[in-house]
Amino acid sequence: MRVDLHTHSTASDGTDTPAELVRNAAAAGLDVVGLTDHDTVGGYAEAIAALPAGLTLVTGAELSCRVDGVGLHMLAYLFDPEEPELARERELVRDDRVPRAQGMVAKLQELGVPVTWEQVARIAGDGSVGRPHVASALVELGVVPDVSAAFTPDWLADGGRAYVEKHELDPFDAIRLVKAAGGVTVFAHPLAVKRGAVVPEAAIARLAAAGLDGIEVDHMDHDEPTRARLRGLAADLGLLPTGSSDYHGSRKTCRLGDYTTDPEIYGEITRRATGAFPVPGTGGTLR
Repeated sequence: MRVDLHTHSTASDGTDTPAELVRNAAAAGLDVVGLTDHDTVGGYAEAIAALPAGLTLVTGAELSCRVDGVGLHMLAYLFDPEEPELARERELVRDDRVPRAQGMVAKLQELGVPVTWEQVARIAGDGSVGRPHVASALVELGVVPDVSAAFTPDWLADGGRAYVEKHELDPFDAIRLVKAAGGVTVFAHPLAVKRGAVVPEAAIARLAAAGLDGIEVDHMDHDEPTRARLRGLAADLGLLPTGSSDYHGSRKTCRLGDYTTDPEIYGEITRRATGAFPVPGTGGTLR
């Protein structure tokens, strides 16, 4: 069984529609795919309608959080999307995304970059606008060679010259809210140092004590020594170690299934969840 629990569609900052994503996941030989768009559940219905036979969909979201001044992403799986308190927090984050992106455009213009809000809005389309859309605009303008190169202190990294803060959840609140909605939490790419400052291991221990279920170990932004370190940390703290592609379509170089989660770990995630259940594909009709 091949399980990839971290992907993005055009509902946030991926380039595949939810329907395209699930079809591409099946073509990539996956048995299970997690749809974890940033702070939104907007892609669920389309993905479910198009779900091919033989592929199971795990519904989720990647929640924007911040602790001790450091940004982090919390993967939430199989929660009740209608639970009002968690839905309200997701809406607050989404509402802040447009003014935040507009602020980054203004800062870039002050730095002499001829980017416009209209360009970023075109790239985002109907998705939940975020930094990757601004980064894609920089690629279009030839300012940086690829999206990853925009996430540096020179440009869009946390604290970078064009960085603008947004509303973000306290991760301890995120854990509480997701659990109240019957979901499971996994700390995404916790030691991705190339993205900027990372949360210290002591804070990860505090999150584990507060009910964090797992940490993403196998990820394109973790080298082999880092993965070994995280695997040991997961064992020490009793956390589930996951692996995922963090697929964004053509916006990043990673491919579906580049990194996967052990089927036994996936099984434990589904056993812990009470807010929603994995959706088995029945053939898909949305084209």
